[in-house]
Amino acid sequence: MKSRAFLSFVGLVFAVAAQAGVETVRVGPPAPPVQEGFKMGAATAPNGQTISLNSNSLLLDGKPWTPVMGEFHYSRYPENEWREELLKMKAGGIDIVATYVFWIHHEEVEGEWDWTGRRNLREFVRLAGEVGLKAIVRCGPWCHGEVRNGGMPDWLLQKGWRLRSDDAQYLEKTRILYGEIAKQLSGLLWKDGGPVIGVQFENEYRGPASHLLTLKKIGREAGLDVPLYTRTGWPALSTPMPFGEIVPLYGVYAEGFWDREITPMPGRYWSGFHFSLLRSDANIANEILGRRDARDPADVAQYPYLTCEIGAGMMNSYHRRIFVYPMDAESTTLVKLGSGSTSPGYYMYHGGVNPEGRLTTLQESQATGYWNDMPVKNYDFQTALGEYGQVRPQYHSLRRLHLFLRDFGARIANMPATMPDRRPNGRDDVETLRWSVRSDGRSGFVFVNNYERLRDLPAKEGVQFRVILPGGALLFPETPVRVPANECFFWPFRFDLGGVELEWATAQPLAAIDEENARTVFFAETPGVPVEIGFAEAVAPNVRVKSGRSGTAREGMLVVRNIKPSRDSAIEIRTDAGRVVRIVVLSDEDSLALWKGEWMGRERVFVTSASLVIDTNALRLTSEERRGFDLAMLPAPEALAVGDARLRGRADGVFSRFAVPAPEAFRGSARTEKVKSAGAPREIPLGKISQPVAAAPEDEDFEQAAVWRIRVPRDLDLSVDPLLRLEYVGDVARVRLNGRLVTDDFYNGKPWEIGLRRHAPEILTGNLEVAILPLRKDAPIYMADHAKPRFGKESSVAELRRVEIVPRYRVELTVAR
Repeated sequence: MKSRAFLSFVGLVFAVAAQAGVETVRVGPPAPPVQEGFKMGAATAPNGQTISLNSNSLLLDGKPWTPVMGEFHYSRYPENEWREELLKMKAGGIDIVATYVFWIHHEEVEGEWDWTGRRNLREFVRLAGEVGLKAIVRCGPWCHGEVRNGGMPDWLLQKGWRLRSDDAQYLEKTRILYGEIAKQLSGLLWKDGGPVIGVQFENEYRGPASHLLTLKKIGREAGLDVPLYTRTGWPALSTPMPFGEIVPLYGVYAEGFWDREITPMPGRYWSGFHFSLLRSDANIANEILGRRDARDPADVAQYPYLTCEIGAGMMNSYHRRIFVYPMDAESTTLVKLGSGSTSPGYYMYHGGVNPEGRLTTLQESQATGYWNDMPVKNYDFQTALGEYGQVRPQYHSLRRLHLFLRDFGARIANMPATMPDRRPNGRDDVETLRWSVRSDGRSGFVFVNNYERLRDLPAKEGVQFRVILPGGALLFPETPVRVPANECFFWPFRFDLGGVELEWATAQPLAAIDEENARTVFFAETPGVPVEIGFAEAVAPNVRVKSGRSGTAREGMLVVRNIKPSRDSAIEIRTDAGRVVRIVVLSDEDSLALWKGEWMGRERVFVTSASLVIDTNALRLTSEERRGFDLAMLPAPEALAVGDARLRGRADGVFSRFAVPAPEAFRGSARTEKVKSAGAPREIPLGKISQPVAAAPEDEDFEQAAVWRIRVPRDLDLSVDPLLRLEYVGDVARVRLNGRLVTDDFYNGKPWEIGLRRHAPEILTGNLEVAILPLRKDAPIYMADHAKPRFGKESSVAELRRVEIVPRYRVELTVAR
């Protein structure tokens, strides 16, 4: 699942391993958190639960809380599919769903509001609460989100008012907007027992703080009384925000579609792969805000370090075709955690499709005076969950981090970040190890990032960490290790397993599960690093080693070396209270297949390579592999049922493993017929804005497109929610069904997928066509080198190379009666 194949694509030369040696950091005692001065809304739900915050983290019932937030735009997804996708988000470790309210999606015609169908904010939020998610609603008025006018209706722009200001007429319309949003959310706010715990005002705003305070006042008067009021922490405001009024949230992207350059990794994107105490990121929205120095406000340390826009993927603009690698998201998220952040928030976590407009198409474009040309329909974002619900590799690698935060995040919340004595000297220093520590002055975690997008960081040899704490120094691991190239991870020191403590481990903590007389703590191996776990002398007599070799080390410490990853316990420790703590070190592959959730009245952990959704009494598994449904569980019922079949579990280490029968094989293929060859490639103009970039084709340009007709079987089995997967080469592709644009794509070298079930039954018998505009050899666009086609003697290319129908098999399990 964890792809590193890009190294061969980008043609980077493998670097020689660098010598690192003992890396040192000096950790002081943490300052007490600041909790006074926050001016938020109603914090208490009818059941007495509270949500508040201090300078370290959010607080749930007064205790540190590190929820994970993922963005999903309801109006960009069919309403009949919302529930399943929200369940997927929850299974992926998301606690809060964030969503924009795009004004133009609801009041495209002045005075005519539409909150129906996929625009039904109320139903979306209700469903979020039903499946166990909380919600933060990003209210605008200006949102961006690659929507036409940043989400503002055309008629508003035509008024001639000073938008995004305290202009009285603009504020009167804003008051109506917020009132409409408040009506939709009536009864669904936290104080009412609903899931809405926060709202965001404006977005990427750089004017005076007074305007944001005006929006807050209007929102509260409309009834938006919630525990959290937020804003984007970039860019710097032109006047200071009074402390505690609105909480700033931050972000990072591995690379952006918005830059004016057509070169890889322009500007300072590299800094997102370096640990830093600076929260602001000057790379975000630099086409709007310009290149600027990142700086934090003076009171930044009095706020918790929360994020709302870590890029779990990246959209393609016409002029910049970003090829996303799964580790881009994993690495930047881990770096944010290692830099002091407590709650990851992703933009986007789930992709979508732009809705139909009544008057115009609804994408951002240079033709409307905005900065980028975006696809008319497609908003897939190459992210964890795609525009048709596709599960991407980063969904699994991010879930692995989320599992840790759910079980152990309260600890890290009170551990500030500290940077080491020796740090990389700028962008081109790839020899110095990139690492940080989060610690409460006694225990903590070492974070390491040896990955950077489009750059091959060499392995680091002979690494040990020397953490100088107020009570003395800790050196680990016992045996110096080689930090592999292109890996990121974190390791614990003085980690409480639940009544007993390990001194350190060269494995990443994942999750824990409690049974009556035992607690099992799961770790993940770091690929390429031998697993070594140390225990203090006082603990050693209670340690039973089942895997690896044990021996004494300095100060009588017990060190267990060369633990082999497996699903069985490697070490068992008896606590003073008589409980047994089991340590299970999973392989990298199994750690990416680990899930945790509440099912049938109690928390359980699962291992399956399929995608897992927990829906009331059912476990739903989905996989493109017909034989990919085996499921291991702890604790497990005696038997599971699949239809009429009864499955008994067999021991698999600490788990019970259930061999799930493969579903019936899918049969179905698409037929293609080329009905038109491409004409001459178009001359690519620049947009008519300041700092223009290459302009996307207009509808009439597709008269020169090559066209293929695709036929799918009339009796296609839609129960497997099949994808039509297209491998093509060209500039821009569009799929039309009976003349209606279904979706479109800017070619970036990846296969393009269209969900068939969503468009049934029309798609089974209708006229389905793919039009591909030729890509010019000299096109003024950025594209990854490995994605660029081989033109040979040709000056352009438009080819449909392969079409296949890919099933997404599904199996539903229940407890056998």
